Amino acid sequence: MRTSGIRTDRPKGNIQMKEPNSLFLPENSLGIVTDLYQLTMAAGYFEQRKQDVATFELSVRHLPKNRSYLIAAGLEQALHYLTHIAFPEDTIQYLRQLPIFDHVSNKFFEYLKTFRFSGIVHAMPEGTIVFAEEPILRVTAPIIATQIVETYLLSIINFQTSIATKASRVVYAAKGHEVIDFGTRRAHGPQAGVLAARSSFIGGCKGTSNVFAAYKLGIPAVGTIAHSWVMAFENEQDSFRKFHEIFPDNTVLLIDTYDTLAGARHAALIGKKLKGVRIDSGDLLKLSNEVRKILDAKGLHHVRIVASGDLNEDRIGDLLQNGAPIDSFGVGTEMVTSKDAPALGGIYKLVEREYGGKSIPVMKFSEDKLTYPCRKQVYRTTDREGNFTGDTIGLEGETIEGTPLLLPVIKEGKICYDLPTIQEIQRTASDGLAHLAEPFKRLKDAKTYHVIKSKGLEAKRQEVEKLLRNINIT
Repeated sequence: MRTSGIRTDRPKGNIQMKEPNSLFLPENSLGIVTDLYQLTMAAGYFEQRKQDVATFELSVRHLPKNRSYLIAAGLEQALHYLTHIAFPEDTIQYLRQLPIFDHVSNKFFEYLKTFRFSGIVHAMPEGTIVFAEEPILRVTAPIIATQIVETYLLSIINFQTSIATKASRVVYAAKGHEVIDFGTRRAHGPQAGVLAARSSFIGGCKGTSNVFAAYKLGIPAVGTIAHSWVMAFENEQDSFRKFHEIFPDNTVLLIDTYDTLAGARHAALIGKKLKGVRIDSGDLLKLSNEVRKILDAKGLHHVRIVASGDLNEDRIGDLLQNGAPIDSFGVGTEMVTSKDAPALGGIYKLVEREYGGKSIPVMKFSEDKLTYPCRKQVYRTTDREGNFTGDTIGLEGETIEGTPLLLPVIKEGKICYDLPTIQEIQRTASDGLAHLAEPFKRLKDAKTYHVIKSKGLEAKRQEVEKLLRNINIT
């Protein structure tokens, strides 16, 4: 029985569990890939008939330790989400059974059946160099929609931006030597491994061991053999010879299963067709030097030495500074988990709402979590050579020197932006880093890049803060 539109017949008993594979949700179930409180707020807005158009901005309040910049990443997946989000019948039935929705009317669930994102989105293109407090993404839509999408947007932008930035640090430390993503097996799940491979490529990696990512993105797939291949044969020499028979033009051999130097001598028996050797353990500086001598003594100067095994930007920097003759680095755990800074503190905050044709700026001024009101734009100035000289965060439409970085990417719920290829995104990132001065790219003790708030934005903040304090505190 229902009265006054309020549900009174919530099904009793336990909710039936789904099969494990159902965690891989079809695209039309993306609506519930969110935190519960986003949906309770959405229901609350609906029941209160709150029709405001809201603007939220996604940014990073403070950069992680040893970072003075970020590389924006994840926009393509964010746009895919926004243009595919929906609530199919089975997910709506699940929500109906949750006790927290006992007093929510049927009309809200009917609304969810036809829910689609129909708003406006501005964003920094992927690969853009971004700094603390600068909006990476700005969403304007009915407040229910802007609330529902918060969790997914933060998740996708936080993760990929974090990994792309970490990869750029590893590539910077490699000083032109090749870096390959070897991290899927250490990623936080297979989906994370794919996105990490994508982000690592944006950050400057040359390829990935992740076959699915390589297939979908058109980036080089890289791989050789494991220790298990070597151990599966009677002796190391046979394992190397058999591998070469099958892959004569791509023979890269793992030589540290038993004894690295003996492995190098066995690999050298392949001769001129040997393409490379990989060292995955031990004193990489000492071993790489000894291996290089063994190869060169056999006239195999062309054979590349690949190093892997718990590498990061610091270890790579130390190896090269001490003259390690390593040509390529395979980096896994440290890069695809951004191990030294595994969580990026992205925030998604309401900055403005529209009601009755009037724009109402909003902000919070709780201690250490101050936000600035109104829709904003980021303006970047450069010198004649294109080198960055400073950024200004200002009001949208404010006359400020510099190039605006936030571009329209969705209008009326539809993508209005030509999505670049992953190779183009990588070039955007590398070009940006090339125009960022060296002191801002240091692995440690990097300088803080010059970002200021415009006079107009500061004035608006003071005005809005005074008004809100009078309303909410006095």
